[in-house]
Amino acid sequence: MRMNFAAVAPEVYRHLVALDAFAHERIDRRLADLVKLRASVLNNCAYCVDLHSTDSIKAGEDTRRLLAVAVWRESHFFSAEERVALEFTDAVTRLGEHGVPDELWERVTATFDERQVAGLLAEIIAINAFNRIGVTMDSATELRLG
Repeated sequence: MRMNFAAVAPEVYRHLVALDAFAHERIDRRLADLVKLRASVLNNCAYCVDLHSTDSIKAGEDTRRLLAVAVWRESHFFSAEERVALEFTDAVTRLGEHGVPDELWERVTATFDERQVAGLLAEIIAINAFNRIGVTMDSATELRLG
């Protein structure tokens, strides 16, 4: 690893952890884990993919669902609510010059109440920040099998 960001910038790290905690007060843990895994896949953060898939398995998540997060649009493993959250995760993570489409925002706000939307957005922001730290710091070098 290039640098232990949490040790060098503990104030920043604490704020990111607080953002994640805010999200966990507003959205279901299982949904939060899917969101974290999906964003980590999109961001090519091997460390976070490993961390969040391992945590999800320990919490009882079905391994097939975790594997299907990479192809969630083609999978039948996800509920309508989870599909909206995963699509929102994709849009916010990939943002682009046109932002989040109005049609998607309308589906997000029709599916979740304002408190949940705030939590979902906070979770997506937090994991994207953690992914960017992990990829930049080359955290994947910390992974060891066996």
